[in-house]
Amino acid sequence: MESSAVAFTTAKAEGRGALVGYLPVGYPSVRGSLAALRALCGEGVDGPGVDLVEIGLPYSDPMMDGPVIQRAGTRALDRGVRTRDVFAAVGAVRSTGTPAVVMTYWNLVDRYGTEAFARDLANAGGSGLITPDLIPDEAQDWIAASDAHGLDRVFLVSPSSTDDRIAATAAAGRGWLYATSVMGVTGTRASSPTAAPDLVGRIRRLAPDTLVGVGLGVSNGDQAADVVAYADAAIVGSAFVKTLLAADDAGNPDDLSALRALVGDLAAGVRR
Repeated sequence: MESSAVAFTTAKAEGRGALVGYLPVGYPSVRGSLAALRALCGEGVDGPGVDLVEIGLPYSDPMMDGPVIQRAGTRALDRGVRTRDVFAAVGAVRSTGTPAVVMTYWNLVDRYGTEAFARDLANAGGSGLITPDLIPDEAQDWIAASDAHGLDRVFLVSPSSTDDRIAATAAAGRGWLYATSVMGVTGTRASSPTAAPDLVGRIRRLAPDTLVGVGLGVSNGDQAADVVAYADAAIVGSAFVKTLLAADDAGNPDDLSALRALVGDLAAGVRR
């Protein structure tokens, strides 16, 4: 399976930044989440979709997720989502020609079986994993399984990461590096944090060949344009999930019009 980095390098070849979009599997339902993921990829959108999809696996103790993603994840769990449903979600994304990675807390992979998860993810067409709570020092099993199945390992760094930690994390990863622009949980912000350009600058200095996506806070095309002025990709999650929560709360869980409009705005933003 091709690396998720192709989304970054293709965008770069077009003279722009990449757009990475996150949605959880299972919300508003498993079937509904597959439709939402296809919309993220541009289905029904007047223009292009995201360049890479992050499929979230809902978890009962999501320590890094803000209230928006927690609400959607809790509802997905209440409505019966299972770990194995993520492989159908990967297939739905891949059917559009868009690469897909899975974002998951490590306990879910550990319980499924690291080797089995890597095998099933690769067989579904997935490009790799983003693991917010797994550090390279404790990732021996995942490093072995991802090497065996040709999967990307996307680790996270933050403004509090030391230079040594950034260099080691970049070296241990494969595909690209996820730079969290603020300390704390996910969620949309009114403005782009100033810590992000500084962090990306440090990554460029310490690991110059590493592709960098910046996440946590982007909610509109203007902010996406700001981020890709200094990073390789803007990562958007809570803003997309908010549109699904609003539709669900309004009694129209299958209404993806707000999601599609936001995809269009953000895709235009990274192309400015």
